[in-house]
Amino acid sequence: MVVSLREVVLNGKAPGNTTIMIWHGESVSPYEITVQPDLSEIQKQLRATFPNEQIEVSSSRDAILLNGVVTDAEVVKQAAAIAAAYAESVVNLLQAPPTENPQVMLQVKFATIDRTNLSQLGANLFSVNNSLLGTATTQQFQFPRIGQLQFSQGADGQPDLGNTSVSASDLLNLFLFRPDINIGATLRLMQSKNLLEILAEPNLITVSGREASFLAGGEFPFPVISSTGSGAQAAPVVTVQFRPFGVRLVFTPTVEPNGLIHLKVRPEVSALDFANALTIQGFLIPAISTRTAETEVDLREGESFAIAGLIDNRVTQVMNKIPGLGDLPILGHLFRSRNTQKSNSELLVIITPHFVKPFAAGAAPALPEFPEGFLGPEQAPRSPAAPLPTFIGPRGHESSGATP
Repeated sequence: MVVSLREVVLNGKAPGNTTIMIWHGESVSPYEITVQPDLSEIQKQLRATFPNEQIEVSSSRDAILLNGVVTDAEVVKQAAAIAAAYAESVVNLLQAPPTENPQVMLQVKFATIDRTNLSQLGANLFSVNNSLLGTATTQQFQFPRIGQLQFSQGADGQPDLGNTSVSASDLLNLFLFRPDINIGATLRLMQSKNLLEILAEPNLITVSGREASFLAGGEFPFPVISSTGSGAQAAPVVTVQFRPFGVRLVFTPTVEPNGLIHLKVRPEVSALDFANALTIQGFLIPAISTRTAETEVDLREGESFAIAGLIDNRVTQVMNKIPGLGDLPILGHLFRSRNTQKSNSELLVIITPHFVKPFAAGAAPALPEFPEGFLGPEQAPRSPAAPLPTFIGPRGHESSGATP
């Protein structure tokens, strides 16, 4: 831009090199022009952020170059982030001394808390008196058996029904019998609860920033039906694929400069579910019941965190009764059987990270110490001047004569 007879203003549009020709009178003067980005702001910001680091800033075409040797690898990342705010392209040539990539061991416990309540109610009635002979049972449990029916003649000329014997192999947990009228009953009234169960306790080791995985279970095959050809020549083709199931863990640890361990974990527990299976082309394909979670946390070495609340709640109830007798208002409960099973399980995952330091070459790990020695406490060595031990106490006959 010409502003006067002797003044020219140049505005740089982009970094690069060019030549400008200026005529004055009959002569011409060439000038080499180099356009560079303004690096003063970047240098000022880097010196304010890292006063003890020697970082050189230069430009090459549209990119900014960072050169020098810094004391920490984290400085390399932060310096590049600052330079990226002033240019679209940053070439980071900063060097940091090599640091050892820490190894992290993850101790995981998979546990399932089964809150299952199992209720059982059943009744068996039997009678062998002179007025009534028979049994009544809900058929849920083994009932008493009446012996062979051989009636004898009573004094009054009527058959005697009280001589029949009864054999009971399972008295359940309640047994009642009245000998005066020969009527007995066996009842089953039970309630049980299940507790915690450890599914797996894997210990995985990996370096910082690398993913590690664990699977305790297996793979089940399932068919995949596809077709080949077209029209009348189309034919189904069955291929078998495998899907994993069981207890699985995938985690990625990242060790921060302040000593925190950033964990990205994804635990999963799955099982085959044949209750919701499908039958296709004669193949039984089971479903998969899965409980999984994925989260990211920051922990220090030795700290633990738990993932809970993955609940699987199912209720199954089976009822049986004797027709007619089981419908009575009050006594009908003695002629009914009920089996209620509630499956209420909760998945619990406890995770604890630790730093791992390998043993030096040739060094053996310390063995566990025994609380007590096998042969008792160690004794100090006996002095040569100490007398020999002698036998104290009763003993048998000792012959001093020569042995033939």
